Parts: sequence; structure tokens; C-alpha cells
Amino acid sequence: MTSSAGLRLGTRNSPLARWQSDWVASQLGERGVDVELIPITTRGDVVSGPLGSVGGQGLFTKKIQQALLDGQVDLAVHSLKDLPTDDVPGLVLAAVPPRAGMLDAYVSNQWGELDQLPDGAVVGTGSLRRRTQLLRLRPDLDIREIRGNVDTRLKKLDAGEFDAILLAEAGLVRLGLAARITQRLAPEVMLPAVGQGALGLETRADDVAVRELLAPLDHAETRAAVTAERQMLAALRGGCLAPVGAWGRVADAVLSLDGVVLNEDGQERVFASHSAPPEKAAGLGQRVAEDLLSQGAADLISSVRSSTQNRDAAEGS
Repeated sequence: MTSSAGLRLGTRNSPLARWQSDWVASQLGERGVDVELIPITTRGDVVSGPLGSVGGQGLFTKKIQQALLDGQVDLAVHSLKDLPTDDVPGLVLAAVPPRAGMLDAYVSNQWGELDQLPDGAVVGTGSLRRRTQLLRLRPDLDIREIRGNVDTRLKKLDAGEFDAILLAEAGLVRLGLAARITQRLAPEVMLPAVGQGALGLETRADDVAVRELLAPLDHAETRAAVTAERQMLAALRGGCLAPVGAWGRVADAVLSLDGVVLNEDGQERVFASHSAPPEKAAGLGQRVAEDLLSQGAADLISSVRSSTQNRDAAEGS
């Protein structure tokens, strides 16, 4: 593959996915590389119901990865928080661009801060991680499932179905909706998802030409941070949908990683934080995971899985 031939970029067709792919295409275009966007509908785009009950892992990525392996596209742009940590033989994460805002955003039309929500207020989130951390802070809240793209969720809020919703800061900013953010939730309040706010540019491992074209988009500090986060999640065997939060960041040439695991109602919580040189990112992720596991993280994750399976079975009976 050469720059004159152009690249075929596989992308989901949601507004946010298209924004992300358009951004990558523009970055490559500035470097003289023509890019054609190839829309791909994933299973996550068509299923309904909570993600954990419909297969969860890889719902938004597997079909695009298969298109890569089949040679239908030359590269894919993923939201790293949606990309499973298991390696896919034949594929490689060729670049991780600079991370956008990685915080969770509280959005409400009536209540200016999370602490101001009245008892019993209805809060929408599709994330078990957000749900459990929110319940730990505010067990009095009525937290309900919400699905759909960013615009759909905002419309449900505006229609009065919810008193507040939780979304990723990065998605709102990228879609030009930063003004809708009522409050950015600090990591001390809610640790973000593994890879939240970061993009992953994936291609075939043997496609050296494309890997070279993507190399300038790689950001060393962001890659170190998400490598640590993803290794932590992999070692926990938590999966993308587990109640696991992480925050990796580089400051003064030191990589730090915080990790948290909670049970379903948020009342049981284990936390760990360690630091290392950025080049030791994977080892740092492993160390934080081992600390969490020593505190009982595996039992918390297992209890959530069992509860989810039992609830799904009851709803299906």
C-alpha cells in the first residue's frame, strides 16, 4: 500500500465514529495520504438492550477487525474503550493519537452539580462502571439503563425521561456539544473507563507501508497511559463492560496508574495506584492489577457477572 493509492478506512456510521474517522483522515490528508471512508455496521449498532446481556465484548469492533483481516479495508479507527484487550492475530495497534478529555461528564438541565440531585433522582447511564461508582457516592439515586448515540441520549434527557445522564466528556467535545456538559467529574469522584478519550488506529501487522504512514500520528505519552490501563484490565480478565475504572497519565516523565474495581451496588471497592517509567507501561498495568487482585478484585468481578447472568436469565424466562 502506498500513499498515492490511498487508504480504505473502516468506520462505524454513528456521528461520533464518523467524526473520529474524519479527524484521522484529515490528519493523514495533511501528510499527503488520500483516505476513503468505508462504513461498516457492527453488531453493537443493531442490537437492543444492555450491552452486557447481548455479548458485550467486541460488539463495536469485531466486524471491522474482520474486514481488516479480509483485506476489505486498510485501517480502522476505534474508540479504545470499546476495543477488547485480547490480541487479534494478524492485527496491530499502529498508532494512538493524543488523548482528548478522558473524564466522565454529568449532564442535567435542572441540577447544576451531581451533589445537588435530590433523593430518588433518575440518572441514565449505559455503563456498569459509571453506575457502580455513582451508587457508591449516591446510593439514593434511581439509576436506569440508557442506550443510543449521544444525540439520542440527550434527547431523552431533554424529553424529561431522566433528571441527569452520564456521558464521556470526549464524545460531547468532539461532537461540538461541550456546552451541554454541566459538570466534569474528577477522577477522585469517578475513574474513567480504560482507554476513555483515546483512539486506536489498527491495521494488519504485515502491512508495513500503512504502519509507516500511521506512525506520525502516534503519541508516546498517550500510548504509555493506555497501554498501562489495558494491561491492567487484561490481567484482571475484566472485559470492557466490567465495573473497572482506570486513569493512566504521564507527568514529569513518570507514568502513574490508578485502578478501581467495584461490586454491583458500589458498596464494595478496591483501589490501587502505582508509578513507573513510561517505557515500563505494561509492567505497571500488571502491578496495579496484581494489587487489586490481592484485595479481592476477582471476587467482585465474578459477583457482578453472576448477578448479571441471573438477571438476564430471569428476564428471559
